[in-house]
Amino acid sequence: MKDTLASAGRPVYRADHGCIAVLLSTYNGQRFLAGQLDSLRAQAHEDWVLYWRDDGSSDATPTILRAFLDDLPGRVVALDDPGRYGATESFLRLLRAAVRDGHETLAFADQDDVWLSDKLARGAAALATVPAAMPALYFARQRLVDPELRPLGLSLPIRRPPGFPAALTQNLATGCTQMLNRAAAELVAASAAPAAANHDWWCYLLIAAAGGRLLHDATPTVLYRQHAGNTIGAPTGFFWRAIAAMRRGSAAFTSVLRQNVAALADQPHLLAPSAREQVGVLAAALRGGMLDRVRALRMPGLRRQTWPETLVFRLWFLLG
Repeated sequence: MKDTLASAGRPVYRADHGCIAVLLSTYNGQRFLAGQLDSLRAQAHEDWVLYWRDDGSSDATPTILRAFLDDLPGRVVALDDPGRYGATESFLRLLRAAVRDGHETLAFADQDDVWLSDKLARGAAALATVPAAMPALYFARQRLVDPELRPLGLSLPIRRPPGFPAALTQNLATGCTQMLNRAAAELVAASAAPAAANHDWWCYLLIAAAGGRLLHDATPTVLYRQHAGNTIGAPTGFFWRAIAAMRRGSAAFTSVLRQNVAALADQPHLLAPSAREQVGVLAAALRGGMLDRVRALRMPGLRRQTWPETLVFRLWFLLG
């Protein structure tokens, strides 16, 4: 894999290491992509470079990005890395490239959202409060909108502090709002994500398990489109989030949980000592019987945001 610009004959751009690397993976995103790119142009924090990888689009997505590149020469690094890997691996390839190029701050971007103008500025300011050697992940609330950007409400508030082992039960850090400092990005780049992982949940989970700083911003920074093509989407109430979990069923969740626990157990050098011990207990419980799982559920912090969601999680943990 190599980094090139989409326009032939133009040298590879290397941004100043202090600027923010915005990571954009695209796939058949022509319908909404222009809105995201326009909102990137409009950022109050102007010191950014866009790392872009297309995951095999068959529509006009690459054409739109090349026009953006030509309009802003020197602001886009396009990964010359053809193939269809899926969103998680595509985003992680972008992350590794930005880490390799020395960037201090990274931000994930989805192809179908619109960023509020202070999005990068708020994240950069929050991450600047954390010592450089401490892995840190910033994430924020979202304004939920329909495909035409009509308001639907706000994403759910966080009622319990994010952390580990709660990060194994659900992802609180929506990817389109996530920003990582270099220590966190290096941690993720050095890891092996399980096959079932979503890139944003894996970042949140790994940084939490490593004892990193989790910075939640209650102020919305993104217009998060809700449409039929959403990979995940966002329920608009705690009750509906629990219902959505029930509809997905226990098999899918249990498979992800097992893979996440196994991946963390296989990389103990990346974890904080307390998390290493907790992962060991959970791995043994998942291999063991009902009594082992009942005991594991006594682990402090192993719960979701609300009691109905926690009840569903505990039932699935016991039966899965």
